[in-house]
Amino acid sequence: MRLLITTQAVDRDDQAMGFFHRWLEAFGTRCLRVHVVCLKEGEHRLSPNVSIHSLGKETGRSLFKYVSRFFRYAWSLRREYDAVFVHMNQEYVLLGGIFWRLSGKRIVLWRNHKKGSLLTRIASLLAHTVCYTSPDAYVAGFSNAIKMPIGIDTEVFKPRANSAERDSILFLGRLDAVKNPDVFLEALALLAKDSVLFKANVYGDPTPGREAYAETLRKRFAGTKGISFHPAVRNDETPALYASHAIYVNLTPSGSFDKTIGEAMASGCIVVAANEVLRGVIPDELIVDPADAGSVARGIRAALAMDAHARADLSARSRAYVLREHSLSLLTERLMSILNS
Repeated sequence: MRLLITTQAVDRDDQAMGFFHRWLEAFGTRCLRVHVVCLKEGEHRLSPNVSIHSLGKETGRSLFKYVSRFFRYAWSLRREYDAVFVHMNQEYVLLGGIFWRLSGKRIVLWRNHKKGSLLTRIASLLAHTVCYTSPDAYVAGFSNAIKMPIGIDTEVFKPRANSAERDSILFLGRLDAVKNPDVFLEALALLAKDSVLFKANVYGDPTPGREAYAETLRKRFAGTKGISFHPAVRNDETPALYASHAIYVNLTPSGSFDKTIGEAMASGCIVVAANEVLRGVIPDELIVDPADAGSVARGIRAALAMDAHARADLSARSRAYVLREHSLSLLTERLMSILNS
């Protein structure tokens, strides 16, 4: 298989897209040749059969530059790929879909967002297959849609013996409103007011242009006992973070399956989350309302109150769930089957 992949960024240091580097490593082992067209190129270490072609965001924004380079790569590389995997951005299918269809290239679109539009429907019609991970994704009901694993590298994200204090809590991700860090911090403030002991670490930076929101949160909760703020870290540094915390909290609403949930579960964390897809996987008391600080506080309190035996049992079951349903090896196998079909 010779494959063309389009994605937002190829950058191990990117706090949002760093995980995709592992996906590219996996594709490199399964494909004869991989060409990757990305909006932004950063730090990467990939096998010689994986080539990166940037649209140039790292050197300045220009829509004309992005589009012209995209068409140049799609055309000039046309004899070097048999199929196309479009990761997240439907725009690439809208731009290149007709050309790829006429050229006999199989198109697979990965789209997991809860919201969509007429353009999403057009892109999905142009694609042979649309992949999603959450049953609440906009494309989930389309006739050519297939539910997929979220793709967690379980060889990297795994438990480490005796490395987490039982009252340690991790919140990891962009400090943007969509992640509900304000609700998380309000929940911790409620627990602190009730003299509940914990050590909570918040790792993440805001999306550029949204710094004021994050700064307001840092100032507002700087004096709350037990809360510490830290800058974003590279994706390859996150396995140690998960392994050094007993509890992981994720308040991204249902509609997409945040990969950090799977990473935390594979690493042995007790997960408190707002995603309904986890109902039946983790105890109901750990599934919370992402808009209600009281609900989140109760979920965290329940996690803190679990005894050692209950924690060990849930940790083992959570990792087994990721191994069975959401590993990177399973994702790669299924994607290659779809691309080859």
